[in-house]
Amino acid sequence: MNNVNLNDDQQDCLQEIINVAMGQASDQLARYLDTFVYLKVPSIEQVSSQHLSDTLKSEAQSVAVVSQGFFGYEGIRGEALLMYQPKDSDRLADLLGYEPDELSVEEQIIDLSSILTTTFLNVFASQIDNQMSYSAPRLLFSSDAANSNANQTSISDHIQHNSFNWDVALKVKITYQVTDYSFNCDMILLIPESAIINITSVIDRILEDY
Repeated sequence: MNNVNLNDDQQDCLQEIINVAMGQASDQLARYLDTFVYLKVPSIEQVSSQHLSDTLKSEAQSVAVVSQGFFGYEGIRGEALLMYQPKDSDRLADLLGYEPDELSVEEQIIDLSSILTTTFLNVFASQIDNQMSYSAPRLLFSSDAANSNANQTSISDHIQHNSFNWDVALKVKITYQVTDYSFNCDMILLIPESAIINITSVIDRILEDY
C-alpha cells in the first residue's frame, strides 16, 4: 500500500477497524438470518486500475455478480462486488426465509447482496464515526458456469466504465460462510486512492486518541 503512503501504525489501525467490523457484522447477520455466519479474515491489497480485471479472474467463475456503490462523509466512497458460486444459488430461498417461487433467484441475490454489503459497511462506518449511504444494488450478470469467459468480460466492462476515476484502489476481499446452509459468498470492496487518503486522515485522528 505504498502508493497511498500508509505507515505501519495506520495499516495496523485500518486492519483492526476491519476486523472489529467483521466481528460485529457476523453477529448481526447471524441474528438476522437465524444461523451462524462466519467471516474469514480479509485479504487486503492495493491494485491498479490497469490490472484490476486480472486480479478478479479467479472470482469470475461466479454465476452471479452484484454491484453496489457506497458513499460516506469526508469523501469516503467505494464499490462492493458480491460474487456467488453455482452451488449456492439454490440455497437462497431457504436462507432468506422466502416461500418457493416468491421471488426469482435474481431478486433473491439482490436482496441478500444488499443485506451483506450494508451490514458490514454500516459497522465499518461506525468504527470511524461515519455514516454510509448506498446506491441501489445492480445485478451485473447471472449465468451458468459454462459462460466464464462472458463473465470475465462483464466484470472487465463494468470496471472500465464505472464512475470512479482512479489509478489505484484498495481491494478488500471478505468471504462469508453460512455453515447451516453450506453457503459461501465473496464480497470485494474497491476503495479508490482518494478515499483511502481520506480514511487515512480519519485513522490519524483515531491514533491521536491513543
